[in-house]
Amino acid sequence: MSTTAAQKSRGLSHRHIHFIALGSAIGTGLFYGSAGAIQAAGPSVLLVYLLGGAVVYFMLRALGEMSVRHPVRGSFAVYAREHLGGLGGYITGWMFAFEMMIVCLADLTAIGIYMKFWFPDTPAWVWITTTLLIIGGANLASVRWFGELEFAFTLIKVVAVVAMIVGGAAILAFGLGSQPEATGIANLWNDGGFFPNGPEGMIAAFILVLFAFGGTEIIGVAGTEADDPDRSIPKAVNTVPVRILLFYVLAILVILMLNPWRSITGEESPFVQIFSTLGVNWAAGLLNLVVITAALSAINADLFGTGRVLTGLAREGLAPRAMARTVRDIPVMTTVTLLIVLVVGVVLNANFPNVFETIAALATFATVFVWLMILISHLASRRHMSTTEAKALTFPVPFWPYGQWFAVAFILFTFGIMVWQPQYHLALGVGVAFLVIMTVLYFATGRPQAVASAHTEDDYK
Repeated sequence: MSTTAAQKSRGLSHRHIHFIALGSAIGTGLFYGSAGAIQAAGPSVLLVYLLGGAVVYFMLRALGEMSVRHPVRGSFAVYAREHLGGLGGYITGWMFAFEMMIVCLADLTAIGIYMKFWFPDTPAWVWITTTLLIIGGANLASVRWFGELEFAFTLIKVVAVVAMIVGGAAILAFGLGSQPEATGIANLWNDGGFFPNGPEGMIAAFILVLFAFGGTEIIGVAGTEADDPDRSIPKAVNTVPVRILLFYVLAILVILMLNPWRSITGEESPFVQIFSTLGVNWAAGLLNLVVITAALSAINADLFGTGRVLTGLAREGLAPRAMARTVRDIPVMTTVTLLIVLVVGVVLNANFPNVFETIAALATFATVFVWLMILISHLASRRHMSTTEAKALTFPVPFWPYGQWFAVAFILFTFGIMVWQPQYHLALGVGVAFLVIMTVLYFATGRPQAVASAHTEDDYK
């Protein structure tokens, strides 16, 4: 590993890391995507969120163990290179970068649409340009500016979710709203039972739920920039179960108790339904603000994470060397390149609205693929450890090795769902094609020799 990767100033405090971890679990997947998962599984979607949360927890504990033991810019892509070889690191890093750029483009487009709620006559490019200037400026200024911006975004999202839960609890406790008789815990089983669409419906919701948790791996990337990674990473990762229970399971439970699951059609966010029931006439405007904040937060974190991963890849010989250059420890070249890619993507999307529909389906495939590579890298890292080294770990995974194998099996099962469900065939096909193309590029661009050269240089430093 490059010694320069570890010897660097950091800029994120424990507060920043904690809120980045918190914010990574709250996004449009919760505010809007939860409706699709509820329609697929009915009330049994609660079990899907619990199972998906367990997978995320074991994945993050694996990443946390490796990050505390060796905090290095590039995070899981570097760990994959170290434990699975150059090809493993190459594909993992670029798959993550591709996924993040897709999500960023979708969020940028969404911001342009959401702002029309208040400014219907203002062109979308004005808001997209403003977003890129703010997010780009924060990422180029310093790591701490990124952390402060993410802290503010997350605070808004957390307040919104807590307000929804408290408001929903008030409706249930005091019988508020126009139809209090239609609310209650009986909604969990009085319309077709807890599994109204059978096991097939519950299984079909797995993809939607796992995608909602996408981006949580940013904790590992942000942790390498922490002032005190030995303290910040464990505390951030260990709060994952509480975050999932509070912000997903409890929120969805309240929604299901307030509304028969069939009434959650996705035509409006379940959150709007909660506030509308409370008589909050400006519920749509409130949610619009929250969703815009969620999109800004996602773009901010995705740009930060992708820049660090690609910089780490460059230092490993797995990306163009120019991407390894930093100014005041900021990966300026990589960040500027990503901003240019986003500008080009937004222009293409404006002129050809359907150009990204095909590759957007890859996001789900890419998310679980990156998680799988993190888990396999961790399993491989343990095989390379002596008994003494394993006992000396300061943040070891729990339930070793059963929890890790459970998470691996679940992700493989998810790929099986994509084979089984016709609507995911396109995503599966594009994902496999991407893997084949990247494998060809790895050898065609001489990356094996570049990796060997990069580590030979490190040996002489």
